Amino acid sequence: MADTVKTGISGLDAMLYGGIPEGNQTIVAGGPGAGKTLLSFEFLYRNAKMGIPGVFFALEENPKRVVENAKKAFKEFTDIDDLIAKKLLLVDGEDPSARLHEGADPSSYEFGKVVSDIEALVTSIGAKRIVIDSISLLSIIISNPIAYRRAMLALVSNLRRINVTSLLVSEIANPERSKLTFKPEFFIFDGIVNMYQSGEEEKRITAMEIIKMRGSKHSNSTAPYEITPSGFKVYASEELESE
Repeated sequence: MADTVKTGISGLDAMLYGGIPEGNQTIVAGGPGAGKTLLSFEFLYRNAKMGIPGVFFALEENPKRVVENAKKAFKEFTDIDDLIAKKLLLVDGEDPSARLHEGADPSSYEFGKVVSDIEALVTSIGAKRIVIDSISLLSIIISNPIAYRRAMLALVSNLRRINVTSLLVSEIANPERSKLTFKPEFFIFDGIVNMYQSGEEEKRITAMEIIKMRGSKHSNSTAPYEITPSGFKVYASEELESE
């Protein structure tokens, strides 16, 4: 069994029976507003607090806005800037879709540049954790399904080669569990964490589920969660049973 990496997120580690197997590459999937980016940011934040460096690589959002949004959501995370200054947390990225505005052919996009940029950032701070937000943008840019699947295989291979444990954010077509469908490339990755939403906007219910986690036992239950100023609260039945 591989060593486990704690997410540090209340309830989620209970669902994972201790954490994510070290070296696993895990999809965090959900609809808009589910909190995928915030959950992934908290994973890096909690690990940085444990002294383990991490990189947040933003493909869709300006890196500064990622930090600003995290500060607004997690008002009790008052040491984010300090962790960044200590190089325990690095938020960076690029917008590969900018090439499209320059009139470039989408098929000319060099996926390898994303991989090399990530590797350079990981090396710069000795990172052991990484978040990529989001791989959904890459599926738009690399429109050929076969080329995209090959790109995902290459991404997973390179993340394993540089010896990191990663979360990769992805959009799902429908946020309700009853209408769940999987993209073919999801099966390339070691783990899948799905975040669901149901009900009306003012009465929206949120819950998450561990669909798979290669190399580790995990919960088969769906657990409600909420986003609080002190971080995610996942109400896992496994956590209640251990009390």
